[in-house]
Parts: sequence; C-alpha cells; structure tokens
Amino acid sequence: MELTPVQRDILTALINIHRREGRAVKGEEIAELIDRNPGTIRNQMQSLKALNLVEGVPGPKGGYKATGAAYEALCLDNSGDVVDVPIIKNGVQVEGASASEIIFNKVMQHDSCSGMVRITGNVRDFNIGDEIEIGPTPVNRLYIKGEVTGRDDTMSRLIFKVSEMISVPRIPVKKIARRAVRISPSSSIQDAARTMIHNGVSEALVDESSPGLVSLSDLVRAIAEGRTCVDVREIMTRGYLTIDSDDLIYEAIKIMGKTGAAQIVVTEGGVPWGLVNPLDIIRSLTPA
Repeated sequence: MELTPVQRDILTALINIHRREGRAVKGEEIAELIDRNPGTIRNQMQSLKALNLVEGVPGPKGGYKATGAAYEALCLDNSGDVVDVPIIKNGVQVEGASASEIIFNKVMQHDSCSGMVRITGNVRDFNIGDEIEIGPTPVNRLYIKGEVTGRDDTMSRLIFKVSEMISVPRIPVKKIARRAVRISPSSSIQDAARTMIHNGVSEALVDESSPGLVSLSDLVRAIAEGRTCVDVREIMTRGYLTIDSDDLIYEAIKIMGKTGAAQIVVTEGGVPWGLVNPLDIIRSLTPA
C-alpha cells in the first residue's frame, strides 16, 4: 500500500505511543510528536480510516488505534515490540525522535557515502552541521554515524554524510563463542595459571556448587598481594552473566553495554558451555 510521508509518520507515531502506553492515542498527541498541525492530523485520520488503517475509539479516554492492516502497510511485526530507532544528536539522544526510513544515495565510494533519514518527531530539532548517530535498526541492527548536511522540513527528512556504518550479523552467539576451559575450585593459583596459559585463554570457569569465573588478572592480583597459597575458589568471582547459545550477537552487545561485563558465559540447554568477550564480538564484525 502506497502511503504519503505524512501518513507513514502518523501511523508510526500512533503505533509507538500505543505500544508504550497501551491506550488509544489522541490526535493532538500525534500532532505534537511529529510537529504537525492538529487539523492536518484530523484530516489525515479520515483518509486512514477509509483505508482501514486506523479505527476511532469513542469516550473521554478515546482516540485512535492502528489496525492490523496498518502494521502490514508499515512492514511491522504486530507483536507489541516498540519500533523506535534512536537518534543521537551531538552526543545526546533526542527524546521523541525516531528514524522511520533510511535511504542511501551513494554507497560505492566509502569516502563519499551519503543518505537520507525520515524523522518521526520534530525535524527542526536538527541543524546542518549536527553530528548524528542512528540506530540500531530493528531488523539489520544497522548503526550509522554522520553529519547533517541538509534538512527538508516539509518531508521531515535529514540529509547526512556517513562517517561510520556497521551492521551486526544476525548469527547466534554460539558461532563466535569459545568453549570454556574448566578449572577445579581446589586448584592452586600456579596450576590454574599453567592451565590457562597452556590453553591460550585469559579466563576460565570454576566448577563448584556455587560456580564462578577466574581470570589471569585475578591470579596476578593474588600473587601481588602475597596470597600464593590460596585455592582458586578463594579468588574467583562468584556468579556471572549468561546468554543462551541461540541468542543473537546483538543481545550479547546489549548485555555488555549495560553492565560493562568483560565476558559472558554462554549456556546451552541451561548448562554453561562457553565464553564470549568484546574481542570475540569485534572479530565477528570485522571482515576477514
């Protein structure tokens, strides 16, 4: 279904507000979010009703709701997930702004790649020369950095020059994880160090009723403190973050970004199996 840019913005705003707050959405709220005249929204809603893309909800708490056809028209999954694509301007995320469409004008030359992004929200929040970051997008996990070189207020568009762009592969964590080396909790620091060096790893799982992780850094710190006669169980980090082996790489990136974790334990069927760290992820994002 061919929709006008304004209709696409209205539907996107309607769906996002409804998904976040679980209620009918008033036209004035949409008008404020996408910086349009409320009268324009009312007129467009009549057209969208005729296309069976929205329905009215009567009463004091009434407003509009999107139909299943609206999700299909926007190629969205009607699962309840919010589809906001964040936009950061000069290092600060712009509240109420989301990228609804990204088009690249030139991609053949890395030093002259440019694009256009349609903004759901107030496009006038952006100015030429602003540094912007867009993403990640919901499907391809595309992340873009660039500089605004133009603005089209009528079509709610920004023109930008791309400085960096990366797409996180849609592959499961188990494809990049390393099988974990296991160490007994009663191992000495010296034995643990020999085991990790022999296997070329910097961290290992400690098998115990209350399992943990131990790293070469933990061993070096214990030696520096003069604790050379303790068992591994006394210096290990108890507990750890886990991720299922079938989860996508992007989920591991989110966990590390939120927690600052240096590694995550990968489980298979609920059983610890391997480890993944930022270096493993960087290698997966870097062409061979």
